[in-house]
Amino acid sequence: MARITASVYTSHVPAIGAALDLGKAHEPYWQKVFAGYEYSKGWLREHRPDVIFLVFNDHATAFSLEMIPTFAIGTAASYAPADEGWGPRPVPVVQGHPELASHIAHSVIQEDFDLTIVNRMDVDHGLTVPLSLMCGAQDPQTGAWPCPVIPFAVNVVQYPVPSGRRCFALGQAIRRAVESFDAPLNVQIWGTGGMSHQLQGPRAGLINREWDNRFLDRLIDDPAGLAQLPHIDYVREAGSEGIELVMWLIARGAMADVAGGAKPRVAHRFYHVPASNTAVGHVILEN
Repeated sequence: MARITASVYTSHVPAIGAALDLGKAHEPYWQKVFAGYEYSKGWLREHRPDVIFLVFNDHATAFSLEMIPTFAIGTAASYAPADEGWGPRPVPVVQGHPELASHIAHSVIQEDFDLTIVNRMDVDHGLTVPLSLMCGAQDPQTGAWPCPVIPFAVNVVQYPVPSGRRCFALGQAIRRAVESFDAPLNVQIWGTGGMSHQLQGPRAGLINREWDNRFLDRLIDDPAGLAQLPHIDYVREAGSEGIELVMWLIARGAMADVAGGAKPRVAHRFYHVPASNTAVGHVILEN
């Protein structure tokens, strides 16, 4: 059977993608950010998966205020980098895994989670920035990402958004779906977005270091308790965009310890302020 071997958690700041694409990664401001991912790139080379199940949020690119699914799974064979207003990022097309994606969709929907099936979708920085951070630079002409990716989009843009409790339970259903797939695939699940940040209003620029690091502590040691955190706490403590962190709970819910297995090994943990107007958080957990 397939199995989930690790989970990766990272912010997906759009300015990080711009810094990479414009050759600014070695500038003093950005060096500290990218230094936190040097270990991660080596780790991914040594623990290369067959498939990455990547949880992210679309930023009004594939979806708009006219139609926003709460949970959407990509079942296509490929996904082009999206044009977010200044042209697509110069990164490779994302190759999908339609067979596993369709199996997960069937299994999870049969467990009463309503997913939207997406057979065509361009993917924005929410998905491509985490790939760039973990994989390093790729040649857009001849290069490729190291493995197929299943995009899983979550609505954390337009209220009402899913609860942390719902996301955590969904992660458990995804793990069961992966483990029922009849092929010996090594699957990683990535949760992206966050950490504390607010892009508008009187609190624009809000960053809460203490709350962010407490969230990371609980993500590792008390995920079930963390999943009970109400929406208002995210907004109050982590800013209006801090609600993106519920997506990390999908990845955490898919880990073996949640189903009675051993506690995961913390392979890497990183936190840095600032990157643009946000905090950057990053954790790698191994089953």
